[in-house]
Amino acid sequence: MLRHSTKLFVNLERAAGLGASSASASSAGTGSFIPKQSDTMTSSTTPSYQKSLTLDNMCPTVRTAQYAVRGELVIRAEKLVSTLDRQKNEGIKLLPFEEIVYCNIGNPQQLKQKPLSFFRQVVALCECPELLESPHIDKIFPADAIARARALLASVGNTGAYSGSQGIASVLRSVAKFIEKRDGYPADPESIFLTDGASVAVQRILRLLIRDRSDGILIPIPQYPLYSATIELYGGSQLGYYLNEEAGWKMEIPELERSYNDAKEKGITPRALVIINPGNPTGQTLDAANMSDIVQFCHQKRLVLLADEVYQENVYSENKPFVSFKKVVKDLGTKVEGLEMVSFHSVSKGFVGECGKRGGYMELFGISPEVKSEIYKLSSIGLCPNVIGQLVVDLMVNPPQEGEASHKQYIEERDAIYNSLKRRANLLATALNSLEGVTCNAPEGAMYAFPQIRLPPKAVEEAKQNGKQPDAHYCIQLLEATGICVVPGSGFGQRDGTYHFRTTFLPSEQAIEGVCKKVADFHKAFMAKYK
Repeated sequence: MLRHSTKLFVNLERAAGLGASSASASSAGTGSFIPKQSDTMTSSTTPSYQKSLTLDNMCPTVRTAQYAVRGELVIRAEKLVSTLDRQKNEGIKLLPFEEIVYCNIGNPQQLKQKPLSFFRQVVALCECPELLESPHIDKIFPADAIARARALLASVGNTGAYSGSQGIASVLRSVAKFIEKRDGYPADPESIFLTDGASVAVQRILRLLIRDRSDGILIPIPQYPLYSATIELYGGSQLGYYLNEEAGWKMEIPELERSYNDAKEKGITPRALVIINPGNPTGQTLDAANMSDIVQFCHQKRLVLLADEVYQENVYSENKPFVSFKKVVKDLGTKVEGLEMVSFHSVSKGFVGECGKRGGYMELFGISPEVKSEIYKLSSIGLCPNVIGQLVVDLMVNPPQEGEASHKQYIEERDAIYNSLKRRANLLATALNSLEGVTCNAPEGAMYAFPQIRLPPKAVEEAKQNGKQPDAHYCIQLLEATGICVVPGSGFGQRDGTYHFRTTFLPSEQAIEGVCKKVADFHKAFMAKYK
């Protein structure tokens, strides 16, 4: 394992342009690892220590699970960062760019999105409550931030203490009120669980659904790799259904039927259907009529509907406003009586962008009390969600209201972020569609574009000779030529014979223009190279 890791390090150093001198120190010019005396325990008198945990005897599903958005491209990017540091410190030109632009993951504040002031003010006061005792506090913080911090501290007591397993009671009530206001139907705080971001909630529900390979989960292709990785990790079966790229990544019921029937023929029991709306990585937004068909399909097939709605505040199409699956189910009424559904939301996306705070929630609908008790047990095994994340959930679902001191600033900051994202989405899609052999559906929501790239046969052949997927080959060369880190479509799933990549449009408006130009220059050179 050490030999393999060191070879990878050496190869990545070479890819990063560190040159033969650096590599030869570790590889003796051969690419193989020659251990130093301190690296080995072997001698004529001391036998080698045999490790108890090896790649061969570890849990096999850990090895087979893949998570593309932090995979090979990001490892390469991190190596290039070291080279850039050397380039800056030593004043020598080693790479043809000055920084890495991380467009691989929806991480807004990494790309300089400004945090919402009210959120950070309240969190600061909750983390340092002695500030509330200062006689000058009202000169530093607005009155509503002070009042909110006092109310939250009265509920939680201390941010350094565990909360209840299900979450802070007052925050659960705030989430319920938010859902009721959004959908026009009541929500029960007892059916809501606060979690460390939406990812933990998704993993927890999949843990309940999957017993072995005979249990399958219907997931969109392309999909967010959280689902494929978690299903594999838990030993289940991925049942892909293809989104129609030519129709704007539309979800079609006949395709759901095909995937469902294929699974049944193979002896696999479909347990649940995953919907990501707005879509990741595709950026499409479902309309209410399509959602109604999907709900009725789940009801007919007795599938648990898993509604990933973390991008509900990222909707840019005026013709397709966000509608929650909870509202669609309630509107259908007795037609879908008994349907089981879990919906997910997070503070990481939207205009909040607080990824590092790890706050989220899931709402259970139609889930039996017995199963809910098991979910509570799983939550208890994890003790509780992180408390600061829970507080940010409260701020997300209950922001400053009209008439309060921070309302005007909050609206200005919110709208500035949203409108800028909308402009960047359009700018990026237009730029991508101008490239030779590239087509890209304009994002209707979320924060990603997923363009299809039609690669020359010579590029495809070279990639295969190097043991790479063709789109990964393209993305690696893009990274090493420009410093722009995107994710190949093969990490999300795609139709055979098609190639894509996913990119965020999170760099600032000024920066994204530069990103578009760099991609265009690279793409032109790449296509010319392989024609």
